[in-house]
Amino acid sequence: MVRGSVVESRHRVHVAVLDAGGQLRAAAGDPDVVTFFRSAAKPLQALPLVEDGVADLFELTDAELALCCGSHSGTPRHVHAAEQILQKAGVSSDALVCGPHPPFDHLTQQSLVEEGLEPGRLHNNCSGKHAGMLALARAHGWSEADYQEAWHPVQGRALAEVVRWTGILEEAVALGVDGCGVACFGMPLRNMALAYARFASAARQGDTGPAQIVTAMTSYPEMVAGDGRICTELMRSTEGRVFAKVGAEGVYCVGVPGAELGIALKIEDGSARAVAPAILGVLRTLDLISEDDFGALHAHAYPDLLNTRGQPVGQLRPRITMHAADA
Repeated sequence: MVRGSVVESRHRVHVAVLDAGGQLRAAAGDPDVVTFFRSAAKPLQALPLVEDGVADLFELTDAELALCCGSHSGTPRHVHAAEQILQKAGVSSDALVCGPHPPFDHLTQQSLVEEGLEPGRLHNNCSGKHAGMLALARAHGWSEADYQEAWHPVQGRALAEVVRWTGILEEAVALGVDGCGVACFGMPLRNMALAYARFASAARQGDTGPAQIVTAMTSYPEMVAGDGRICTELMRSTEGRVFAKVGAEGVYCVGVPGAELGIALKIEDGSARAVAPAILGVLRTLDLISEDDFGALHAHAYPDLLNTRGQPVGQLRPRITMHAADA
């Protein structure tokens, strides 16, 4: 981050770029750094909805499926979609175990305050994922109680997909608890990149499950995040050429079906503010987005730091040096 003419702070970036065959094609920092997949795992966690016939059984729309893959902004549109998933599955919103938090969308947050309302569980950015997990439980006849626990069949089903796509042994996956209460998965960054590369390749080749997930995410990018947020704006700008998902603590993953590549990125200090500049810097360095795409996303690539008066006083700037896998 630059303030005036001085570099005031730096965020170290680790990147792994793999192809679907598992070859490390490029890297920055340590591609084997171990961290948690966090919300970047959501497309894998949502895949059973398609492959187990849940989406067909409950007639979930692609927009609703995209919400299951998303970390949404809590707008009325997002809340309604989560409600619809639960209604179609015949599950009450009271079954959601994700705690409430203020919507990421500032206008929605302001509206709640003005109306004297408290945010609810449906405003949680992960309510789509949780609604999908409850639909999965209902479809299989599994108990909806404790669906967030690692021993529950819902979480076991998610873990099976994570193992399948990342290529890591189940016993090597570090289990933790995500911010929304469900299981999260720790592993080397390169395995996350491999998952996205394999997923991109499968989608390109017409594998029904991955293809439907990628189509949902790229057709309804506003349901994956929200207006003004990097996941939504990146997928909009590239018109479906990439699918992308942020994770907490500085994690970001991108799949590129046309090139059958997967990219996983970790900001070492976990800083959320560095994620968008870093991933856009990586994508442009690898020529996976055009100059026009990069220009359209300039405000994300070079975000201004504002003071309390709303004046720009600094700027984050991407400085990404990628090296070939064997360098």
